[in-house]
Amino acid sequence: MDRFSALAKQAVEEYVKNGRVLKPPSNLSPEFLRRAGVFVTIKKNGELRGCVGTYLPTRENLAQEIISSAISACAYDGRFYPVNAKELPDLNYEVSILNEPQKIKKLEKHDPKKQGLIVATPDGRRGLLLPDLDGIDTTQEQINIACQKGGIYPDEDKIEFYSFTVEKHV
Repeated sequence: MDRFSALAKQAVEEYVKNGRVLKPPSNLSPEFLRRAGVFVTIKKNGELRGCVGTYLPTRENLAQEIISSAISACAYDGRFYPVNAKELPDLNYEVSILNEPQKIKKLEKHDPKKQGLIVATPDGRRGLLLPDLDGIDTTQEQINIACQKGGIYPDEDKIEFYSFTVEKHV
């Protein structure tokens, strides 16, 4: 487990066991001081247990982003009930640090194994899918699921597509 996923684990354990938000260490290394969007994925016995994050930074630094997303993934992912203390030993953590999204000019050059996808409409609806997800092998599959997440019909006019890469930490 690297430093990023270890911080996510500490944040979840502090929140689940004590109901408190973990404070970032006061002597943060430079790698935790930058700003970026972050997704924290929690798996239990290899199965998804929670995944929440933001594609743009919303906090002062990366450490705060990881802590916030880890707590949201364990307690507020609407697809799952909140993580309880008995589950903690069975959880694995993955932190995806997102690089800045770039508008896609040619969808045929998009690689869903290497690039995440954001679909966006002029009225503000958005859907996002991280790269390299099990069972998603084509750009069209990625588009369909991202559209579903954003409440967007895939054949709507004026959909914009953005791709991003991630630094994955486990």
